[in-house]
Amino acid sequence: MTTSPQPPTEPTDPTGRTGHAHSGSGHSAGHAHGHGHGPAAPVSKHLRKVIAAVLIPFAAAVFVGMAVLWPGGAPAHERTGVGFDRQTQQGTVVSLEHVDCKSVNASQVPTTGNTSTPEGREAQAAQTGECKKATVRVGTGPDQGRTFVEIVQPGAPRQLADGQEVVVAYAPDAPRDLQYSVIDVNRKFPMALLAAIFAVAVVVVGRMRGLFALFALVISFGVLTLFILPAILQGSNPLLVAVIGASAIMLIALYMCHGLTARTSVAVLGTLVSLLLIGLLGSLFIGWAFLSGNTDDNTGLIHGLYPDIDMSGLLLAGVIIGSLGVLDDVTVTQTSAVWELHHADPSMGPRALYRAAIRIGRDHIASVVNTLVLAYAGAALPLLLLFTIANSSMGSVANSELVAEEIVRTLVGSIGLVASVPVTTALAALVVSADRPGAPGTAAASGPVRGGRGRRRKR
Repeated sequence: MTTSPQPPTEPTDPTGRTGHAHSGSGHSAGHAHGHGHGPAAPVSKHLRKVIAAVLIPFAAAVFVGMAVLWPGGAPAHERTGVGFDRQTQQGTVVSLEHVDCKSVNASQVPTTGNTSTPEGREAQAAQTGECKKATVRVGTGPDQGRTFVEIVQPGAPRQLADGQEVVVAYAPDAPRDLQYSVIDVNRKFPMALLAAIFAVAVVVVGRMRGLFALFALVISFGVLTLFILPAILQGSNPLLVAVIGASAIMLIALYMCHGLTARTSVAVLGTLVSLLLIGLLGSLFIGWAFLSGNTDDNTGLIHGLYPDIDMSGLLLAGVIIGSLGVLDDVTVTQTSAVWELHHADPSMGPRALYRAAIRIGRDHIASVVNTLVLAYAGAALPLLLLFTIANSSMGSVANSELVAEEIVRTLVGSIGLVASVPVTTALAALVVSADRPGAPGTAAASGPVRGGRGRRRKR
């Protein structure tokens, strides 16, 4: 006899049909509880206790680790004035006039007759072109209201406009006329508007699930900015901090978005196993390939300011955190697929469930791996263009540390994603099938049916 996950509650008419019944035994099996698509039958209490016995100590260890390593804020240091490590304020362009470049740059840019080089073309433009002379007023900080002049070259990538909001850097050790300079434009409003459109779209489509997903996103950023980054700067082991922080994000985000259920717990277990695999493979190949993690100006500045930070460990921490978001998607999808397959046909055993769900997983693997590789390639597109301009061979490009880091990051993350599919599918199939004959909401596959139609009853 086929059963529904819950006893029928709708009133029954004299023919034995409920208000949401479907005729036909085959169709009734797929919609035994009416038109709703609620959760599948719960697993047994014993199995829930087993899952809790695994996850509760793990969650406790994660939050105890956060408490022990909690940094209490980023450590203070004397600003160097280099790169991002500068004092910045907000400013506004209050006036803009066009001037002859030669009149403002004659003593700054030497004249050269070789226009075949970028330096020569820039020098010629500085001598013969038309520049912009912008007067900028400082809008925040102790020098609020102070003005300074910024000269914009005709070929500069960032052009200024009258009334434009800008970000200015302050160099206290420079001469007074050179203490302030424009380093960027203020794009807070368009970024905030885009974030608001994203939030509205998520809530409109996802409704309460979408709202909880936004809450989880805010918490994830909170863990990243309040715990992971300051703890690494305080000198804690980057790998340990990343594992603890990523685990906390995983637990909070998954349970907040998908509920405190056995289904979510299986997804958490699958994600945890995959993260451990990514950590082991990343540690092995980062060390084997002698990747230092110090490959550009930003990492060099970090190493200069905080020489005790393990830069290769920081690279591995980035691999783990970067893989977490996609892992959550894969494990939740696979777990839901197994639960829905079991819900559609409760007579399926663990092997049949695994075989059916892994076919879904193979399609997911193909799309996710391709997405991950293209995401990294898109982020490194300017670098790849430079190698193409230099006519470098594919082997020399892949061997350079800057590209090798991205290759290791992509492949290690992809291996973890691929492994998460069979691991999570197997765990879900075992859990949803365990104690099936005696689990709540399950029964034998045959038996009498009231009235021959409609909702099946438990015996």
